[in-house]
Amino acid sequence: MKTVHDVRQLLKKFGTFIYIGDRVADLELMEEEIKELYKNTFISVQEYQMATLILKQEARKTRDEKGAN
Repeated sequence: MKTVHDVRQLLKKFGTFIYIGDRVADLELMEEEIKELYKNTFISVQEYQMATLILKQEARKTRDEKGAN
Protein backbone atom coordinates (compact mmCIF):
# COMPACT_ATOMS: atom_id res chain seq x y z
CA MET A 1 0.00 0.00 0.00
CA LYS A 2 1.60 3.23 -1.16
CA THR A 3 -1.11 5.69 -2.20
CA VAL A 4 -4.51 7.01 -1.17
CA HIS A 5 -5.91 5.01 -4.07
CA ASP A 6 -4.56 1.84 -2.44
CA VAL A 7 -6.28 2.80 0.82
CA ARG A 8 -9.54 3.37 -1.08
CA GLN A 9 -9.18 -0.09 -2.63
CA LEU A 10 -8.68 -1.61 0.82
CA LEU A 11 -11.83 0.11 2.09
CA LYS A 12 -13.71 -0.98 -1.03
CA LYS A 13 -12.96 -4.64 -0.16
CA PHE A 14 -15.09 -4.11 2.95
CA GLY A 15 -17.89 -2.30 1.11
CA THR A 16 -16.88 1.21 2.16
CA PHE A 17 -17.01 3.96 -0.46
CA ILE A 18 -16.20 7.48 0.70
CA TYR A 19 -16.82 10.67 -1.24
CA ILE A 20 -17.96 13.81 0.53
CA GLY A 21 -16.51 16.27 -1.94
CA ASP A 22 -14.06 17.90 0.46
CA ARG A 23 -10.67 16.19 0.10
CA VAL A 24 -9.60 16.69 3.72
CA ALA A 25 -12.97 15.48 5.05
CA ASP A 26 -12.73 12.42 2.79
CA LEU A 27 -9.28 11.61 4.16
CA GLU A 28 -10.39 12.07 7.78
CA LEU A 29 -13.42 9.83 7.28
CA MET A 30 -11.24 7.22 5.58
CA GLU A 31 -8.93 7.31 8.59
CA GLU A 32 -11.88 6.71 10.93
CA GLU A 33 -13.04 3.76 8.83
CA ILE A 34 -9.55 2.26 8.81
CA LYS A 35 -9.44 2.63 12.60
CA GLU A 36 -12.75 0.76 12.93
CA LEU A 37 -11.56 -2.03 10.64
CA TYR A 38 -8.45 -2.40 12.78
CA LYS A 39 -10.38 -2.34 16.07
CA ASN A 40 -12.59 -5.13 14.76
CA THR A 41 -9.52 -7.09 13.56
CA PHE A 42 -10.43 -7.00 9.86
CA ILE A 43 -7.02 -5.60 8.91
CA SER A 44 -3.51 -6.24 10.21
CA VAL A 45 -1.38 -3.91 12.29
CA GLN A 46 0.83 -3.26 9.25
CA GLU A 47 -2.14 -2.36 7.03
CA TYR A 48 -3.51 -0.08 9.74
CA GLN A 49 -0.20 1.71 10.28
CA MET A 50 0.54 2.15 6.58
CA ALA A 51 -2.98 3.35 5.73
CA THR A 52 -2.97 5.82 8.64
CA LEU A 53 0.44 7.17 7.65
CA ILE A 54 -0.62 7.63 4.01
CA LEU A 55 -3.87 9.38 4.96
CA LYS A 56 -2.23 11.72 7.49
CA GLN A 57 0.50 12.70 5.02
CA GLU A 58 -2.02 13.36 2.26
CA ALA A 59 -4.27 15.40 4.59
CA ARG A 60 -1.29 17.52 5.69
CA LYS A 61 -0.22 18.04 2.08
CA THR A 62 -3.76 19.02 1.06
CA ARG A 63 -4.10 21.49 3.96
CA ASP A 64 -0.73 23.04 3.09
CA GLU A 65 -1.77 23.46 -0.55
CA LYS A 66 -5.06 25.08 0.47
CA GLY A 67 -3.19 27.44 2.78
CA ALA A 68 -0.80 28.45 -0.01
CA ASN A 69 -3.66 29.40 -2.32
